[in-house]
Amino acid sequence: MKWLDRLEETLIAFLMGAATLVIAMAVLHRFLAGVPAVQDLVIRIDVSWAQELCIYMFVWMAKFGAAYGVRAGTHVGVDVVVRKLKPEHAKYLVIFSLLAGAVFTATVGTLGATFVWENGAHYAFTHALGIDNPDLFEGPTSPDLEIPTWIAYSCVPLGSYLMCFRFLQVCWTFIRTGEAPHADHGHVEGIEDDVAAAASAKTAEEASKSNGSKGDRA
Repeated sequence: MKWLDRLEETLIAFLMGAATLVIAMAVLHRFLAGVPAVQDLVIRIDVSWAQELCIYMFVWMAKFGAAYGVRAGTHVGVDVVVRKLKPEHAKYLVIFSLLAGAVFTATVGTLGATFVWENGAHYAFTHALGIDNPDLFEGPTSPDLEIPTWIAYSCVPLGSYLMCFRFLQVCWTFIRTGEAPHADHGHVEGIEDDVAAAASAKTAEEASKSNGSKGDRA
């Protein structure tokens, strides 16, 4: 499922970068609005939608980030009981906790999907297919962006179902291998790899010099 991993990471990175840019733009707009030389021009630019957009992006980021956290093992967990149990007993407790997480996120995803469907998604899909049903609820729109709120709320079922899949994926891997993902908070990706590579190269160079000096003596 490399494509899903890459899609998940790309979406999170995009939302994080986009939210940062929008916030920076809104802050700059607020600052320039107080500069007499450009305030007349800046005030004409409407950025009232920026705050609402950032809120939605952060919510989407949080939902998909939570799924990523399950895959990477970065969620905070209390393992006092697990550490006190024997390995054969602790295994069943870990499996139970992973399956409980899957059931919970599946429940949240189903409730979220029902809410999104009844909050305007049903109307939007039938309307897109050219089916006119006056009994369907069109659904509200957001105050600033004026987009259907069901689009913004879709992160709840999508993120929850993805999180459920990650719980099942981790559970299956744990059953087969006995290992669960865990984060090494002391590891900085990229930096430690470069240090290790430099140390390996230095060791190889010293070994080469040592072998060369032995050859000269011979």
